[in-house]
Amino acid sequence: MPPETAGNGSSSAVRLRARRDALGRGQCNASDQGTRVPSSTAGGNFSMTHRITHLERLRKELRAMRRGDLLIIAERAIELVPKATLKALVGDYVLVDDLEEASATPNALLDEVQTFHVDSLAGRYFEDFAVNSRNCTQHSRGTDAFIAEFKRLLRGCISAADSGQYEVARQAFELLFGLLRHIDECHDDVLFFADEGGSWQLGIDWHSAFAAYFRCLAETATAADFATNVDQTIEDFAEHERPQHLRSAHSVANAAQRATLEPLERRVADRQRR
Repeated sequence: MPPETAGNGSSSAVRLRARRDALGRGQCNASDQGTRVPSSTAGGNFSMTHRITHLERLRKELRAMRRGDLLIIAERAIELVPKATLKALVGDYVLVDDLEEASATPNALLDEVQTFHVDSLAGRYFEDFAVNSRNCTQHSRGTDAFIAEFKRLLRGCISAADSGQYEVARQAFELLFGLLRHIDECHDDVLFFADEGGSWQLGIDWHSAFAAYFRCLAETATAADFATNVDQTIEDFAEHERPQHLRSAHSVANAAQRATLEPLERRVADRQRR
């Protein structure tokens, strides 16, 4: 468990939003730099060479990754691997014989998110370190743990929305978004960032998150609340991609909700014509 310590210093919320928007505009997919497999080879050797080459590339990529990214991958693996094979995966590092199945009650996700919310505001994940020019882009173990847990719970929210648990998923989404807003208001009591910090450092896939959240809003919010929540959430976290996210909201809204989105959509269209 990350130690609870106190941190100092904060950054301007305006600078954080500008940094996040600039990063969003500059995002692009990395090109594949791996070694090509020959297009022809003898007999069964092709599939074996193909498979080994790709596994070696994967291992190389994993070995170069940061601790936080590996932690997220490990969390995903634990969710995907059947319990019967968990021991083979992590048994020599973690005692897994007495693991209990996660609760499947409708409110289990919301209970987890509420606990995470309370723990985060209480400083459970805050862990600092002495910063220098060599480690100023690194995260502490506490920050890595927060990001991994946040993304795990966000995946849970998306899954809950996909299964029709709109009210529970909406409440859970909004608790998580509330934590990000707290961080972006430059409170230094949740996470430690060696350099300029903010929710942009979590690397959230807002296309997936917003698509699920907007479905929850469409099923649970009044027309006026739908537009207000869509507008504010986009502004807070992904203003640089407002047109795409408004289209996502429009696609799930009912007729009354779409009518309340029209002023927002006209504003975007006016900006694009300038």
